Amino acid sequence: MTVAGGAAAGAPSGLLGPELDWAAAEAAVRSHDEVVLVCHLNPDGDALGSMLAFGLALRQRGSRVLASFPEPFVVPESLRFLPGLELLVPPSQVPAAPGLLVTFDAGSAARLGELAGRVATAGVVVVADHHATNTGFGTIHLIDRQAVATAVVVEELIRRLGVDLDVPIATCLYAALAADSGSFRHAGTTPAAHALASRLLAVGVRSAVVCRELFDSHPFGWHRLLAEVLGRARLEPAEAGGLGLVWSWVSAADLADLDLAADQAESLIDVLRTAREADVAAVLKCYGPVCHVSLRSRGRVDVGAACLAAGGGGHRLAAGFTVEGDRTVAIERVRAVLTAAPRITP
Repeated sequence: MTVAGGAAAGAPSGLLGPELDWAAAEAAVRSHDEVVLVCHLNPDGDALGSMLAFGLALRQRGSRVLASFPEPFVVPESLRFLPGLELLVPPSQVPAAPGLLVTFDAGSAARLGELAGRVATAGVVVVADHHATNTGFGTIHLIDRQAVATAVVVEELIRRLGVDLDVPIATCLYAALAADSGSFRHAGTTPAAHALASRLLAVGVRSAVVCRELFDSHPFGWHRLLAEVLGRARLEPAEAGGLGLVWSWVSAADLADLDLAADQAESLIDVLRTAREADVAAVLKCYGPVCHVSLRSRGRVDVGAACLAAGGGGHRLAAGFTVEGDRTVAIERVRAVLTAAPRITP
């Protein structure tokens, strides 16, 4: 794992790339019998998998563990196979002033929703993350902006704490790693990521089961939603400085008509982004007065910087932001930030 280096592309001005204070993090964990773990709202595989893996490791050490995430407090269907779900408690049961708070995969305190206030009231806050746009909140940083997933950071901390990986811990870490690497297809997948995957498989992780749950299992209504979203997709070759934009949208009515939870819309962009005529893909998830924008780049536009300019964040090739207004307002904002977004040199 990289432990030193220059500023990461897309990182906020003034912040170095990796910030890995292993000694302080290890000392903080060892000095607390109770640890509160929190990941970002609407958790994905990396957020929930990394948090549960660490929670299981702490429980193996004899610590009392409370893990949570903001409302809506519903585990996505694709992640309900993860070990350690019994560690989860609703956000209302998170102590008001934890002695030690560890956050996972959150680039800013705002991503913790109604639990963001715990960052101010906790005695110590360890931030485990890999987002290029991490704001540097918290008191102890385990931030590796070059890592493909937060799971990379978490596995290293588990190792330093002397906890042996078992199948439940390794399964959570593998799910986190596979989720954020796009099943090891994304550009940030390094030799180190494959080496970590190899170590986890050696413990006994059933990779086919994990990947089937993460990527290849949807309710039938999802297929109808995909058909609707692809049917209304728009290709704008002149946008993003001539590199092209393909976009579509999802509404609350779409989800209600098909009896789908909001998390079922998250994977739609992975299909839309395959259009080779556009470097950037966008899905606008418009539920009420706001639109949640997801952006993906095929490698020539820094969408992380674009989303940071719009008040969001993420990575160079995958990021998002929120807009108040309908999809007409949202797509105009997308076009504007893509015009100014930095280009990535191959």
